[in-house]
Amino acid sequence: MTMSVVAGGAALGSAVLASALTRDSLAKRAPAASDLETSTGPADPPAGADTPTASGQPDASGAGGDPRRPSMEERVVKAGGDFAAKMTKETGTVGRRVALGYETVTTIADGDGALDGTSDVVEDIAQKRIESAVKQGAGIEKAAPDPAPPSTSGASAAARFCGSRGAAARAAARFCGQCGANLARGSARPSHRTRPLNGILDRRARPRRGPSTGEVLMTAETSYHRTEVRKILQQARNAARTSLTAPEGRLVCEAYGITTPREVLATSADAAATAAASIGFPVVLKIVSPEILHKTEAGGVRVGIGSAEAARRAYDEIIASARKYDSKARIDGVQVQQMVAGGREVIVGATTDPSFGKLVAFGLGGVLVEVLRDVTFRLAPATTADALGMLDSIRGGHVLGQFRGGPGVNRDALADLIRRVSDLAADHPEIAAVDLNPVFVDERGATAADVRVVLDFDPAPARQRFSGDEILRLMRRVMKPKAVAVIGASAEHGKIGNSIMRNLIGGGFPGAIHPVNPKGDEIEGRTVAHSIDELPDGVDVALFAIPAPLVNDAIAACGRKGIPAAILIPSGFSETGNVELQAKITETAKRSGVRLMGPNIYGYYSTHANLCATFCTPYDFKGPVALSSQSGGIGMAILGFARSAGVGVSAIVGLGNKADIDEDELLTYFEQDDNTQCVAMHMEDLKDGRAFAEAARRVSKKKPVVVLKAGRTAYGAKAASSHTAALAGDDKVYDDILRSAGVVRAPGLNEMLEFARALPMLPTPKGENVVIITGAGGSGVLLSDACADNGLRLLTPMPADLDAAFRKFIPPFGAAGNPVDITGGEPPSTYRNTVALGLTDERIHALVLGYWHTIVTPPMVFANMLIGVVEEHRAKGIDKPIVASLAGDVEVEEACKLLFEHRIVAYPYTTEKPVQVLAAKYRWARAAGRLG
Repeated sequence: MTMSVVAGGAALGSAVLASALTRDSLAKRAPAASDLETSTGPADPPAGADTPTASGQPDASGAGGDPRRPSMEERVVKAGGDFAAKMTKETGTVGRRVALGYETVTTIADGDGALDGTSDVVEDIAQKRIESAVKQGAGIEKAAPDPAPPSTSGASAAARFCGSRGAAARAAARFCGQCGANLARGSARPSHRTRPLNGILDRRARPRRGPSTGEVLMTAETSYHRTEVRKILQQARNAARTSLTAPEGRLVCEAYGITTPREVLATSADAAATAAASIGFPVVLKIVSPEILHKTEAGGVRVGIGSAEAARRAYDEIIASARKYDSKARIDGVQVQQMVAGGREVIVGATTDPSFGKLVAFGLGGVLVEVLRDVTFRLAPATTADALGMLDSIRGGHVLGQFRGGPGVNRDALADLIRRVSDLAADHPEIAAVDLNPVFVDERGATAADVRVVLDFDPAPARQRFSGDEILRLMRRVMKPKAVAVIGASAEHGKIGNSIMRNLIGGGFPGAIHPVNPKGDEIEGRTVAHSIDELPDGVDVALFAIPAPLVNDAIAACGRKGIPAAILIPSGFSETGNVELQAKITETAKRSGVRLMGPNIYGYYSTHANLCATFCTPYDFKGPVALSSQSGGIGMAILGFARSAGVGVSAIVGLGNKADIDEDELLTYFEQDDNTQCVAMHMEDLKDGRAFAEAARRVSKKKPVVVLKAGRTAYGAKAASSHTAALAGDDKVYDDILRSAGVVRAPGLNEMLEFARALPMLPTPKGENVVIITGAGGSGVLLSDACADNGLRLLTPMPADLDAAFRKFIPPFGAAGNPVDITGGEPPSTYRNTVALGLTDERIHALVLGYWHTIVTPPMVFANMLIGVVEEHRAKGIDKPIVASLAGDVEVEEACKLLFEHRIVAYPYTTEKPVQVLAAKYRWARAAGRLG
């Protein structure tokens, strides 16, 4: 794992404490306890100033050093190697301290000892230099002094180091702060696995308002104290609690490097007054109770407390209000917290979605969070790029930038906080939800003013995952089988088992077709097997056309016969409330090694394999589009549209109840299928949304994935336990995750079908500049509005030379600019010349055409003219996306059909649809990284 140089110094920063904690150096190097009273720590000496060595003497490189000793750099190279030497050179005094500590560790440690729980150290520190930490622990253990005087405590030394270099130094102190504190109390063993004692190091190193400067941020590989979090969670489990208290939440944040305000837990009014005075006014007081999650509702919050007496009164009021709110609630005390104000208020959180699993959320926060509902979600753990993208994904994202003369927020620090929260949720399955709300963020950094952690120690079991190779082996046999069996085949016309047989035979399937029925000898000219056990070996797919109660035993028989896939057409399972039967067949299939498609489906079509495995109408028009649906009715709408619009398909697949095979497995197959260039899917839910998002992110880089998501679901009572979960209780999660995976979402069924039809034929644009050419001013205005609504960027202002070039072809009363209005009475040549200019000028990347039906240029004349000019330029290697809106009499319908046949997207009677299609192509191209 890798870190930046300064972040790497965080690990070696623990070595500074090692040198400070030996008996001899404690008294000579550690600052006085009074150092701890400053909010930022003492100023660091200027680079090059004398720094005491482990023996307390000035360094040989400084004035007054012992000339017989080698220089600091020489000793560092010998003891710690090039890295520490580089730290010495590049980071001044901080680096010298780090290097000195490194040298001391090497000197005092013989390498024979080891910390207990070394595996925990490895996990928590997560970096290559773990050996240094282990050696340090062994050395300190052997050299540990008797309890040191408070004024020379290791915590005090670490606090001094904290104050020296902002974020890097604080990270170093957090790494090993507990060691110093433990040794100062006389503990025989340092512990790298626990948080700094009471957060003293982190608090004292932070400016009073809370946010750090953010001058140095850890890279993606960041060390967390996971073991400490697990201990806290286990304590909550032992107490049968479903949430953490606020102090526990703060410790969890501290373990993950999430900045929180200074705070103290008070158990009396006098203690609250003392704590408030120590922290500094103003302060906030909050009730601490595992049973009271919504503190404000319980009257358990007081803000802006400005005096000790006010703190006493607030304490008493909060306790009284809490007891009135819930007389049985356990009250641990009142949290006295530094009041953080200023900057922008945002929410950062995490939640557990039934489909997608762990999610991280970001949005505008504060008391209006659930009113504004301006939030976005990503899969956890999120990358830094994901987190930065979230800042721009909310509607109010502009408020994070500069406005009203004020500076923008520290985006890197905020993204880092989002990433840490996502890691926290992903690392610990028991954490059902996290709310950091509000988080105060400004140009210096981000501080979480309030922490809420909701727990679930009985999460739903994860769906079984298969490897990509396993999925492909199965799906190739399903989509391109060599032999199929029809379980429940029938000789009686009008029955499903007969319809499937006739479609298989009539569709020209070249493989073996085996009807299975206890009765009869021949069906549709094929020899009947009287049971599944009588089937020959090598059957790839079993198509079920038997009643639901018979399915379970038949699946078991398929398993015994080695048939890998069962296509379950029968209904009567969970869609009718028979959840138990569906669970039973799913378990039988899993045990038998049989994968299930369905139940409750219409079957499927694999046109390039000449496979029509369905009881519905046949379809064999081959093409580049693969379609799927959960609903049989939607499946037939897909079929009808494909036939009416002349859309060639590679596959049409029904998924029904999705007891097993899900959309992610279809995507994995279509990804490598050369016959498929676009995938369009209707879905009501996702059994494993995370697997789908992972597959879609991969596939969408190569070919468009269009999704129509039906239904909006509230995810149950748990949503009320946290803001983040409540905000995730609608279609927003699907929208954010699918879009971030590169999926093109369709708002309706017709749009999904039109996107699937048009996207494969539209060339990929090379840039964002769109130009509208129209024969009617009104159409131009509507097309402009549609472009704005769909996120397309018009080329404005039109470059002067390009504007002049267009004006050469349009009448004086026309209008150049963008839209280019050639007016309605122009001959075909005007359309041709302006379109040709739009195709040849490299600054224009896509064209939107608005045609107006006139006798001067009739619809079919316009269509043939446009086909001619487009194909002429295609022959020259110029192929730009063109969409057209045709307004006129019924002849425009025929013109649009002709244009589609020549790969020009055109629609009659609408200005919105052609722009929607072009925008869908742009959304895919942006997500796939294909623009420019």
